[in-house]
Amino acid sequence: MTIKIDGPNMNRRQTLMGGGVIGFGMMLAPKIGVAKDLLQQETLTMTTFTTSDGAELFYKDWGKGRPIVFSHGWPLSADAWDAQMLFFGHNGFRVIAHDRRGHGRSSQPWDGNNMDRYADDLAELIEHLDLRDAILIGHSTGGGEIAHYVGRHGNDRIAKVVLVGAVPPLMLQTTDNPHGTPMEVFDSIRQGTAYNRSQFFKDLTVPFYGFNRDSVETNEGLQESFWLQGMAGGIKGQYDCIHEFSEVDYTDDLKAIKRPTLIVHGDDDQIVPIKASAHRAAEFVSDSVLKIYEGGGHGLAQLQAEQFNQDVLTFIRS
Repeated sequence: MTIKIDGPNMNRRQTLMGGGVIGFGMMLAPKIGVAKDLLQQETLTMTTFTTSDGAELFYKDWGKGRPIVFSHGWPLSADAWDAQMLFFGHNGFRVIAHDRRGHGRSSQPWDGNNMDRYADDLAELIEHLDLRDAILIGHSTGGGEIAHYVGRHGNDRIAKVVLVGAVPPLMLQTTDNPHGTPMEVFDSIRQGTAYNRSQFFKDLTVPFYGFNRDSVETNEGLQESFWLQGMAGGIKGQYDCIHEFSEVDYTDDLKAIKRPTLIVHGDDDQIVPIKASAHRAAEFVSDSVLKIYEGGGHGLAQLQAEQFNQDVLTFIRS
């Protein structure tokens, strides 16, 4: 900004104003410099990386120790893992969670919102951070993501796997998958996302957490957090992702997992019914343990965080 002072033609008030502005600017100068330095520092330490196809992914990377990598469910973000990130970080682990492309704080590309690319993004993040002997934990769609990661990229960098409320092997009801969910349900999810996303996400919290059950106390904070995370994402990526969690068959990916695997599922999961998911997944993963939460819903890792964290910690240390 340039301040023009006309010298001889200035009256006293203009002189005082001009001097005041200059003085104020001189007072601000050091503070502006500090703010600029902080901004530059923040830019340098921003936890994002660019994938091979140009998408920028946001991720959290906290703590030191053996790495645990978390993959979130739809339509959420890495923030859904807060209770786990804090707990395992305090227990001597390095904890990493990213926002899937099209979700949270990551890029919102028009193309590339598919499970092949999600799995490749995860692989590129793991390679970018040079993670080894890692534990992969995936919830819902994130369970499909980590299973597909193994199917496409192998077991070399991982030590154990945890699937919680996960969609594999296949959510869609078919002749061979009679306990799956009918296509019209997923079409209604597409309709709600496309034309009434804000209200749809609010309504979705009820079956997601089981707040329509007498035994489950409503938690408005969780509902608001879910809505906020959902609305932070991009509608195109979230819309495309519906196909990926509903119609993609992960059977071969589950068979490719050659590491100890803990499968955690609530027997009252209204989003990913247990008969079409965890029960079948346990049959396909050769070295797996199925742990069922009686009365547990889809969001059990948040609603029953203390129990879930302890169960996972026991599994990791076993």
